[in-house]
Amino acid sequence: MIAFIEGKIAEKNHGELVINAGGVGFSLMCSNATVTAAPGKDEMWRCYTVMNVREDAMELFGFATKLEREMFKKLCTVTGVGAKTALGILSTMSIRDLSIAIVTGDDKALARAPGIGKKTAQRIVLELRDRVEQQDVSSSQPGAAAAAIPAPAGGVHREAQAALQALGYTSAEAARAINLVRDQADTVDQLVLAALRQMSTL
Repeated sequence: MIAFIEGKIAEKNHGELVINAGGVGFSLMCSNATVTAAPGKDEMWRCYTVMNVREDAMELFGFATKLEREMFKKLCTVTGVGAKTALGILSTMSIRDLSIAIVTGDDKALARAPGIGKKTAQRIVLELRDRVEQQDVSSSQPGAAAAAIPAPAGGVHREAQAALQALGYTSAEAARAINLVRDQADTVDQLVLAALRQMSTL
C-alpha cells in the first residue's frame, strides 16, 4: 500500500491533485477540502493516500490528513457506499459535521451529499455510529486541563462525553458541556445534542 506521496504540486484541479514525486506525476482524486488545503503550484506537500484496485482501473485517492483518510475508509465499508461516493460525502461535509451527523443519527444531513439517498444515509448511521463514537481523535492532546474537571458520572453521561471527544472536543470541553446539560436529557443522543447547542453559545 502507498501510505503517502510527498512531492511538488504540479496541478490543482476540481477534485484532483497532481503531485510530482521523483519525476513521476501522481494523479490523486481528492475531496474539495483536500484540494483547498493543498499549497500552490511547485510547493512541497505530503498527501496521505488510499489505492483502490478494480478489474478495469487503479485509482489513487489523496487526503490532507490521516483523519480524513480514516473516515474515507470507514465510509467505504458501508454497504452501498463506494470510493467515489465516500469522496463525494467528504467534499460536501467537514469531518466534524459528518461525525456529528453519524453520532446523532441525522440521516437527513447525510442524504444531502451527492449519490446518497435516505436508505444509504440510514445505513451509514447504523454501521458507523459505534465506530465513530469509539474514535478518540483528541487522544494526542495534553490531558492536564481535563484532569481539573471531573468526568460526568453515570454510563449515559460517560457515553455522551466519549461521543463529544470523538467529534474532536477535548476531554475538558466534553466534560464541562455534559455537566452543564446533564439534567436536560436522559439519552446519549439527547445529551450530545444539548451539549453541542450549549457549546455553540459559548
